[in-house]
This record gives sequence, structure tokens and C-alpha cells, in this order.
Amino acid sequence: MKALQIAATGMAAQQMRVDVVSGNLANMSTTAYNARRADFADLGYEQVARPGTVTAEDGTMLPTGVQLGLGVRAAAVSVVLAQGSLSETRGDLDLAIEGRGLLEVTLPSGASGYTRDGSLKRSADGLIVTSEGHAVAPGITIPVEARSLSINAAGEVWAYFADRTDPELLGQITLVGFANEKGLEAIGSNLFLESAASGPPLPGTPGTEGLGTIRQGYLEDSSVDAVREVTELIKAQRGYELNAKVLTAADQMLSATTQVR
Repeated sequence: MKALQIAATGMAAQQMRVDVVSGNLANMSTTAYNARRADFADLGYEQVARPGTVTAEDGTMLPTGVQLGLGVRAAAVSVVLAQGSLSETRGDLDLAIEGRGLLEVTLPSGASGYTRDGSLKRSADGLIVTSEGHAVAPGITIPVEARSLSINAAGEVWAYFADRTDPELLGQITLVGFANEKGLEAIGSNLFLESAASGPPLPGTPGTEGLGTIRQGYLEDSSVDAVREVTELIKAQRGYELNAKVLTAADQMLSATTQVR
């Protein structure tokens, strides 16, 4: 009986849906986290009678045919690109991106990583780095004697000194865009890698070429909507229960068949 296998695929799909929801809820407080969504697709079909088949009895054509679905499968876990709300921190190196774009960082392997987590820090050498210690491109060093920093919407980093009236331009933080940001490979720690699906990085100045601007003293909150996620969780639970009932019904039908004498 095919219903057993079909119901099993449905239960597996709902379990994956719960896994995705749990990941979103776990990251409700993760800086600049974008919620994930599980997408599903139907499996193949058993063509008992194809649409348009001519019947042998009277030569008429079947308008719909008989196509029996074989279940469901996971098609993708996609990123829901949404701007999280901004929280004021007043930190000199806390940066929020308003709009599209990611910060480029240099990983220990020398490869480039990308993130929207703007909770930046200052290393022992004065280099601007992420919370994980990855240098932020293009590699800006803050002098030891700098009293404070100012980073404008275009990403220009200005340092103020106690013995000078005018600030000094240290460099400019750039943003990177992608043709398909959903195609980036997530590696954890709020980091992404370029992939064949994302396309090559498209660096640019904040506020130009469709890229967002930078807000100093703010951090982007997680875009997870707790109410929506709980609703999805309830729907997944009910879907799992219904598939389990189908499994039970199919088992009872098989049991009744084996008891026929």
C-alpha cells in the first residue's frame, strides 16, 4: 500500500519544517539574522491513466486522467531577506546596514567571508575586526592615540585626536552586493561564503549602486517574527499528526486485509 510511504514522506517533511522553525526561534537574538523558510515540492506521480489518453471502449479522450502522487520532498531552505529593526547602542564600532549589502571580512584561510553583523571590535594592533577576530575589508587600522571615531553613511572612518582640531580620514568601509544573496553559503558565526548560486561579489560604496547606507552606533536586530514562527510550528505539528493518522489508517486497512479468510 503506497499510503504508508506517502505518509512517511509527509511526516519527514513536517519534521524538517519544525527543525527550520526551531533554528529561527533559537536565533531571535542573533544580530542581523535572517529567518529561514522550508520550501517543499511534490514527488513524482504514478500515471495510471495519462491525461489525453484515448479510451479503448468508445474512443473518447480522458480530460484529466488518473495521476497518483507519491509524496513530498524538501525543495529548499531559503533565506527570507528582510531588514531587521535597528537598536541604538552608541558604540563607535557598532554599525548597522540600512538596505542591501554585506561587510566583507578576511577569514583565517585568507578567503573572503561576508556578514551583516556590524558589532565590530578593535584588535590589539588597532585593526577593525569582527567579534570573531576577522579583519573587515579593506583593513583599517585605528591609531592608538585616537580619542574617538566617526563613521558616516558612506562608510568613511574619521578619527579624532586630542591634540588636533580636524579629524583624520583613516579609510572607507565598503559594502558588497550579490545578484542572488539567497544563494550565499552560510557557515555559521553570522558568516557567508560566495557560491556558484550567489554569483560573484559586487563591491561598492555604501549608498551607491543599490547598496544600503551605514548607521554608526546601531546594530541590526534579528528579523525573526516570533508570532509567525509559532504559527508555523503549530501548522507543522498538525501536519505531522495528520500524516501519522494516515499511517495508522493504512496500517489498519492492511491488518483487515490480512485477516480476510
